Amino acid sequence: MFEVLFSKVEEKIKLSDVEKDICKSLFSPKKLRKRQYILQQDDICKNLVFVEKGILRSYSVDSKGNEHILQFAPEGWWISDVYSFLTGEAAVYNIEAIEDSELLLISKSSLDELYERVPKFERYFRLLSQANMVATHRRLTASLSDSADEKYLRLLSAYPNIVARVPQHMIASYLGITPETLSRVRKRIVS
Repeated sequence: MFEVLFSKVEEKIKLSDVEKDICKSLFSPKKLRKRQYILQQDDICKNLVFVEKGILRSYSVDSKGNEHILQFAPEGWWISDVYSFLTGEAAVYNIEAIEDSELLLISKSSLDELYERVPKFERYFRLLSQANMVATHRRLTASLSDSADEKYLRLLSAYPNIVARVPQHMIASYLGITPETLSRVRKRIVS
């Protein structure tokens, strides 16, 4: 465990062996089986989650029972209900394993300790936050203006690994289209 985490972290900051040991002492490993939840709506999100192996999804359910997928998190990605994590208020998202997964969890108090003991982690998370903000704005703009074909092609181009591993009805939910529309889009693209 920790190989993927350190590989991703070291894309942005360099860590000494001592700093890696501090990091290891503050994360808790966890395994999830397919369809098992790490967070359910209305619970308090107590951890940021890093995916070492597998893939998770974050989603909400509307009043009609429809799922709206906010994020997929494959290996090397972070996932959480950040608002709940930071405020201690009830989560609005469910986070579920799509595949059997191996995770690293860090609590708010452990994250604060990590910032104190390895200050360069504040820079790491700032860089992640900035990239996330840019990606969120791009996704919002695309969801408002792109056609279903453009949304799917953008997803295929950016995350081909996710498309191959996730059921099509979940891809449709993530794109904000119906499974039937996604089926038509896929047929047009293959033709």
